[in-house]
This record gives sequence, C-alpha cells and structure tokens, in this order.
Amino acid sequence: MMSRPVFLAVTVLLVGAPAFAQDKAAEIDKIFSWATSSTPGCAVGVSHQGNVVASRAYGLADLERNVPISTNTIFDAGSVVKQFVSASVLLLVEEGRISLSEDVRKYIPELPDPGYKVTINHLLTHTSGTRDWTGFRPLTEGDVDVLVLALRQRGLDFAPGDEFVYSNSGFVLLKEVVARTSGMSFTAFTKKRLFDPLGMKSSNYVVDMTDVIPNRALAYEKEGGNWKQDMYLGNDRGGGGLMTTPSDLLIWNDALTNARLGAFVTEKIQEPATLNNGRKLGYARALFVEENPDGRIVWHSGGAAGYSTFLVRFPEQALSIAIMCNAGDASQASLSARRISEVFVPRTPPDATPPAGAVVLAAADLSGRAGLFFNERTGQPLRVAVNNSTLMIDGRPLIALATDRFRNQRPSLQVMSQAEFELRFLSADRLEITSKEGDATTYRRAQPYAPTAAELGAFAGRYESGEAGSVVELVPTTGGLVLRFFRDASRSLPFAPADRDTFMLSQMVMRFVRDKDGKVTGFDYGNPALRKVRFTRVADR
Repeated sequence: MMSRPVFLAVTVLLVGAPAFAQDKAAEIDKIFSWATSSTPGCAVGVSHQGNVVASRAYGLADLERNVPISTNTIFDAGSVVKQFVSASVLLLVEEGRISLSEDVRKYIPELPDPGYKVTINHLLTHTSGTRDWTGFRPLTEGDVDVLVLALRQRGLDFAPGDEFVYSNSGFVLLKEVVARTSGMSFTAFTKKRLFDPLGMKSSNYVVDMTDVIPNRALAYEKEGGNWKQDMYLGNDRGGGGLMTTPSDLLIWNDALTNARLGAFVTEKIQEPATLNNGRKLGYARALFVEENPDGRIVWHSGGAAGYSTFLVRFPEQALSIAIMCNAGDASQASLSARRISEVFVPRTPPDATPPAGAVVLAAADLSGRAGLFFNERTGQPLRVAVNNSTLMIDGRPLIALATDRFRNQRPSLQVMSQAEFELRFLSADRLEITSKEGDATTYRRAQPYAPTAAELGAFAGRYESGEAGSVVELVPTTGGLVLRFFRDASRSLPFAPADRDTFMLSQMVMRFVRDKDGKVTGFDYGNPALRKVRFTRVADR
C-alpha cells in the first residue's frame, strides 16, 4: 500500500553555494548511529552538481540471514513512485496521446459518472476529490483489487479543483491510463521510456511483490523489543511498487534538474497546481515544491509498511539527497534528510521576530476554546487544542490576534488546502474560518451525547455499502456501538458517541441519517482519507 507521504518539509534555508568537504562521511555516520550490525537500517546517496559525493549504507537488509545493507540494496520506494507515474503521463501528453484537460472517463469509460468532470490534471495534482483507496480498504470484505475498488466509487469527496486532498486512487487510475494509451504494461512503459534511457539499472516497477527481487531489503517494524517483518503484499500493495536504490534516485533527480526528459515534462512535473479559487499550491504533479528566500526545495516521501523513502533536491545549489530505509519508522528518512542537508549547507536561523499583529495570551484567555467542532456544511470534524497558551488546530499553532481571533502563520497542504486564513470565535460554541480568498466556513462545537439503551438500539442492524463492497452489523454496547463485519465477525471497531447521531473512533466518523419520520435509514462513514461513504440499512437486528 502506498501510504500518504510524511508531511515533514525540509525547512533548511540555503545560503550561498555549499562548501563541500572531500569527505563528510563521518558526519553522516553520526546521523545513522542508531542503525547497528543487528538492526534494520538505511542506504544513503548524496550528489552535488551531478556528482555523487556520499554513498553510505547502515544496518541489515535481512535480519534472519545477517545480510548487510549495501549501496546496491533495493528498497520499495512507496509513494515516490508517483513522480514516475506523472512523468509517464506527461510523456504521452507531449506526444498528443493524452490531454491534461480531458475527462479520465475518456480513457477509462467504465468509471461511474460522479456528476463532475474529473480531468487527468486533477488526478495528477490530488485535486480530483477521488476517494483514497487506502481509506476504503479497511471497509472492504475479501481481497479486492485496488483498481476494482476505484471503479466502484460513485461519488467524490469534493468538487474537482476545489481542494487538495492526497489520493492514492488517482494514481492507480493514472497507471491504468498509461497502460491503455501506450498499449503496454506500466512496468514495460517505465522500463522503456524512463529507466533504460536514464541508466537507472537497478529500478523496476514490480506488480507482484512475491517475485524474487535480487538484492532486496526486507522491511521490519519493531513490536515491543522485537523486530517483525512488515511488508505489503498482494492487493495491500496497491497494484505494485517501485523497487529501486538511492543511487538510481539520484540519477532521477539529476535528470529532472538537467531536463533529460525534455523541456515539456521537466516544466510540467514541477509546475505548481492551482485551485479553482486561484490559490497556488506547494504541490506540483507528484512533487512538493517549496519556495524559500534562498531557493526551491523539491521533494517527496514514500512509505510502504516498514519501508520509508525521502527524495529531495535543492535546484539552485545542485544538491540532491536520497534515503531509503527498512526500519519501520516513517519519519526516519525525512528527518535524516534534513540533518544531512545541514551537513553540506549552512542553515539560516529562523526569524524570531513576532509576526505583525500578534498578541500574547495567558492560559485563562483560552479557557473553553479547545474541543471538537464540526463543519456545518460538510460535517467534517475539526479538533481545536490549547498547548502552552497557544491555540492549535490539527496539531499546528495559530497566531493570536485577540482573545477571539487567530490566524495561521505557515499555511499547510494538510490544513484547508494550504489556505491563509483567520479563525474567529463567533461564540463559545461556534467559530468561523475565513480564507484569504474570502471563503468562509462555520463550525459548531460537538454537543455532549449520552444515548440511552433504547436510542442505541435504534441504530442496531445491518448496513450495506456498494462502494465498499461490504455488509456491516452495528451492535449496541455500553455507551456506544460496535461495528462488526457481517462476513467476518472477528473484525470489529468500537465507536463512541461524539455528537447527536454521530459516533467516532479516533479520526473515523460514523454519522447516521434518518427519514422524515425520524427512523434511522443509514449512516455516512468518513476518515481522513475519504468522506461520506453511505451505508444503507438492509435489515433490522
């Protein structure tokens, strides 16, 4: 499965040209001192102006056979594959065989009509509203192919172009578009058009992860004090993955820097996406692109079970870093990339000047502000917290402008599609968030809800979703509901009441719908990867 990327931007600010020493190996070794001769680890590559200046390996590729990781060890690159999907699409766009503005249903006509035109460009930029299959998988019964799962979808999470929400499903569809348009498998296309021409001799797109792949590192996750194998196989892997090395990823970065795929592909793959309201995003076509005072940072991360990858380049400084790990910690590669960049490039200290208009609040000023809120239009949850006299939403601090007014300092793609916004409390139980573009959204505080046994009994029964392809049963329990899969009762999820007719488990939301007589007829399921998947009541308990 291709996990969402680790949204940890490399925040170094580059000043001047890097002063590379002949050997930075000792400093890099310190960064990876956690990887020993008895643990999983990482392989690392660093290049400057197209020349490899560091190539290191740490830890074991196979714990059972005591095989060390080498600079030629092959890893699963996770979502880093998306830029290769993007480049494949853009090569076909340049040839006139695909159009960025064309509806994806032209290329995959069996896709249901969602009521909107979803373009190839929407899929490439995660602005399509297509629901992420990784959010659907926990709801399915049976071993469902991810393309089949994508083809089941009848609706979108939002109107195409209105928002940015990361979706692996879009790239499942894009790989299928490449295959159908080119007349060859995605594996064959990438080998012929990307890997062979660029000299990426260790790279291959693998559909069946049980294939024998020479020099492959196994992946692990630590449970308690022991390492356990942790790799996605079959449909859990999302139709295949990119198997490669840091050395080959450095070749890829160099190719993008020097336009070896041609001017059109090079420009388009790095061109920032734009929402319908005109907002430019820090995301291009499968690449995060951050603008800093001293230059750009172009990056993407990848995670697949115990594998993690971070690929970043600083074009103005011609610095490129590739890290691939098999040690389970999804943030390990991204944190290490940041530290390595600081080895080669001096870091500008952050500006400590208070933001314009900021005021300092005491803890008492924020009393009662924290809590769970719901979008009054979409029902999406929003968590407001207070930490050290600072108001936070989704874990990010806000700047106080008054006791009831706040704004964000660093817009994030994770929060409201990178909007610059102001948050204002209308009352103790309602707040309004207004973006720089003038879009206003109101949220209401979740109200305490303690359903009686009779009220819980009204929710009990079987529910079915054609999109998820599953039947679930809701069973009342003490103060809440247990969701059981009808065909596999051993799978169950305990939901607790969060608001009237609304139950939650962590970030999963189950909101019931009623008919005009007040009878429960179904519920909408959502999580951070998808919204409002309808389950319809099919039988009483």
